[in-house]
Amino acid sequence: MCGIVAYIGSRDAVPLLVGGLQRLEYRGYDSAGVAVVGRNGELRVRKAKGRVGQCLADLPARFKGSPGIGHTRWATHGEPSDANAHPHVAGTVAVVHNGIIENADELRAKLAADGAVFASETDSEVLAHLIARAQADELEEAVRQALQEVVGTYGIAVVDAARPDRIVLARNGSPVVLGIGEREMFAASDVAALAGHARQVVHLDDGELAVLEPGGFRTFTLEKRATTKLPSEVGLDEESYERGEHRHFMIKEIREQPAAVARALTGRLDTRFHTAHLGGLNLDPREARAVRRVKIIGCGSAYYAGQIGAQLIEELTRIPADAEPASEFRYRNPVVSPDTLYVAVSQSGETYDTLTAVQELQRKGGRVLGLVNVVGSAIARQCDGGIYLHAGPEQSVASTKAYTSMTVAFALLALYLGRIRDLSPDAGRRIANGLKALPGQIERILAQEDRIKEVAGALAEYRSAFFVGRVRGYPVAREGAQKLKEISYIHAEAYPGSELKHGPLALICPERPTVAIVPDDELLAKNLTTLGEIRARHGRILAVAHTAPGPALADDVILVPKNEPELDPILLSVPLQLLAYHAALALGHDIDKPRNLAKSVTVE
Repeated sequence: MCGIVAYIGSRDAVPLLVGGLQRLEYRGYDSAGVAVVGRNGELRVRKAKGRVGQCLADLPARFKGSPGIGHTRWATHGEPSDANAHPHVAGTVAVVHNGIIENADELRAKLAADGAVFASETDSEVLAHLIARAQADELEEAVRQALQEVVGTYGIAVVDAARPDRIVLARNGSPVVLGIGEREMFAASDVAALAGHARQVVHLDDGELAVLEPGGFRTFTLEKRATTKLPSEVGLDEESYERGEHRHFMIKEIREQPAAVARALTGRLDTRFHTAHLGGLNLDPREARAVRRVKIIGCGSAYYAGQIGAQLIEELTRIPADAEPASEFRYRNPVVSPDTLYVAVSQSGETYDTLTAVQELQRKGGRVLGLVNVVGSAIARQCDGGIYLHAGPEQSVASTKAYTSMTVAFALLALYLGRIRDLSPDAGRRIANGLKALPGQIERILAQEDRIKEVAGALAEYRSAFFVGRVRGYPVAREGAQKLKEISYIHAEAYPGSELKHGPLALICPERPTVAIVPDDELLAKNLTTLGEIRARHGRILAVAHTAPGPALADDVILVPKNEPELDPILLSVPLQLLAYHAALALGHDIDKPRNLAKSVTVE
């Protein structure tokens, strides 16, 4: 992985490829490169370790051509280096690849014995040699033959200087999107790279290949069966993919949350029956009443949002619900019950572990809903129904507005299921009114940014921190700890407040502050007791609370507006995003490109 762009048409491909790669920088990467076919039929390649701007800033004037392919790499096989960067070349063939070739060592040995000379440590270079050595007149047939020898996941784009009239793409487990222009065609691993160039897109399915020519495209399967793809209109607003006046995408997206939440709620609250209107669920009231359990799967922040969602569903519907990491779920041979509703959560809709868990569930007869942000993504197309988040493009690796929109979507789902069952109209009205209040309350939290920045500066002086919360506050603490560690690199761990005395309390000391989630709910007294235990051991405390615990129990306090108890976790998470951002800013880190991480994880 991580990012692919491709272009064929009458224009010079290079600026289009570079621009597309820059739009994919948010995904995280360690090297970049492009390959184009020049007018004289020469394959021109430039690639190097580092950022797109560094690698491709000094291209010579003669470095022009079309078709072309480009890539930003996030290392899986072989360290970040010039040699391991994509594209990989064999003869006249150049390949860019996202994914992992599981039988690469076996194929490499076979190719080396046949005389192939490898220039990198990557699994991806194997593809270039397989395609170059295939006995086929057409490039697409050479690619098809090569892929039949491959075991693993891939999203690839291939050009051949000897056959420069086309680009061939293929997908298996890693996203590939085609963009349709005027007598020109584009392709990418993410629609962000197509902004400003294509208004219609086509998503490849697993096991599909595509041939791009300036006048159009065609698709087919590995078995040579032609497929029919209907383009969809996608509003690719260029401004949505730009930082504008903001210093980083992360802070831009934190500040966009009031609008994102308002979009998530638009048209979805039924004021007559005090319920939610979710037409995309494909789940009628009779089917909803038959649900006896809800299981939520996701990875990272999506998993923590799922934990909040599970609590919302249990509280409002009295249906047992729980959340589990998708990466673990699919490996433990889970019992799949016909009366369980499964919900898959992913911002990108392409998270590989979550997608394969959905496929395993469906293979066993499970019914799966999707909560995703990207329209037309693999999980959205794979699921039986679902809820689009409508958060807008999220560029920062650290999820903020998508995470918040996920929790709002879960509240809507819980309200819908609850009103079908035993949630009273008055209770439904209470939750609906609470949801309506969220955008304005988030605005009030964002208005405290200067104060939170001050607290974050103090937190940045420490190398380790605890986050604690009880019941509704625990997943908030987990998400807060993740945000801090992934962009500031401060070690952070989250625990239920009640668990401190069962081991972690041994680490409480003045050098390790605790961020405590302290809502005004039925557990307030218990939470205050936990603060007292920490202070008795000289631990420094930052309380994120509805009312200040007092100087005897907290050194610093961030106050959060109070909503309904079930919805409070949605708001309590927002100041923790600002806390992490400003701590990372104080430490001088590259916030939108945290080390070792990528935005859309499309490999295991």
